[in-house]
Amino acid sequence: MVKFFRSGNPLTVLLLLIYTLVVKFHYLYFPSTYLADGSEGLLYDLLVKWLKALVGPSPFFFTSLAVLLLLLQALLITKIVNHQRLFAKPNYLPAMAYMLFTSLLHDWNVFSPALLVNLIMLWVFSSITLLYTRTSARDVVFNIGFALGICGLFYFPAIIFCVLLLMSLLIMRPFRLAEWIIALLGLVGPLYLLGTYLFLTDQWALFTKIPRFGLSIELILHYKVWGAIVFSLLFFLLGWLLLQRSLKKMLIQGRKIWGVLVIYVFVAMLIPFFNAHFSPAYWVLAILPLSMFVANVYWSIRNNTMANVIHILTVAYVIVMQWFSNNY
Repeated sequence: MVKFFRSGNPLTVLLLLIYTLVVKFHYLYFPSTYLADGSEGLLYDLLVKWLKALVGPSPFFFTSLAVLLLLLQALLITKIVNHQRLFAKPNYLPAMAYMLFTSLLHDWNVFSPALLVNLIMLWVFSSITLLYTRTSARDVVFNIGFALGICGLFYFPAIIFCVLLLMSLLIMRPFRLAEWIIALLGLVGPLYLLGTYLFLTDQWALFTKIPRFGLSIELILHYKVWGAIVFSLLFFLLGWLLLQRSLKKMLIQGRKIWGVLVIYVFVAMLIPFFNAHFSPAYWVLAILPLSMFVANVYWSIRNNTMANVIHILTVAYVIVMQWFSNNY
């Protein structure tokens, strides 16, 4: 199975579709509506209201939409990775890893603000990879900041990703104060424009729904959450260790991009603690960059038998947690 995803053959997309149906079948068979825990942003609230008016509160529709978003994100992250040549040859391992590891926890397959933020973050990450080759990056930096501001309107703690942007500027480019200022101006741009619109249309009361922010640290008790966290961190560490063997052979830009990905994972892991109400569902933000390290595990293990054994054990764990354990 793994060797097929190691291939860059476009027909692998069909295999990925079948693979998605297998690992997501439980969530489609027992669908959920959408996440509403008090941490969602104004744009997310408006989008959910519009979708409910369009199709009603259909659990199957919202779950199908969530799975389609995950599949789209898997294909886009694969396109970015292959374009930047982060691996020696084009492959679909990042897509396989993303679909597999988002299946570790039910909440990562529910329509939520985090899934929408991940979609925007793919464009942000793609733009960050271009910073190294640009002589002047002010336009790119402003656009990235603006995109992060939009993320904040869907899920306000996502503005913490500005730390990722600033650290990426340090890694990818020489320090230029003007670029940092432009990035922050871009970050506040969507908030300013939306606030102006709400003020002029006499809907200022809606503005109070935007800054849903806090510091929420709760003891995680459910074994499914712990299992998903341990599996994800184990593969992240293993992928990072295996990466050290090939880093020296990479171009400087490739090494810098992998460095940005490490920061991306850590920032995304911290963001859910700044929710108004803590929820493990928002850790799907970290699974997006983490899936590239998972892909590196399968890429680095050249023995097909060993790679398939690790993959089968992971799939078996996912299926057991889905079908033969208490619901989370």
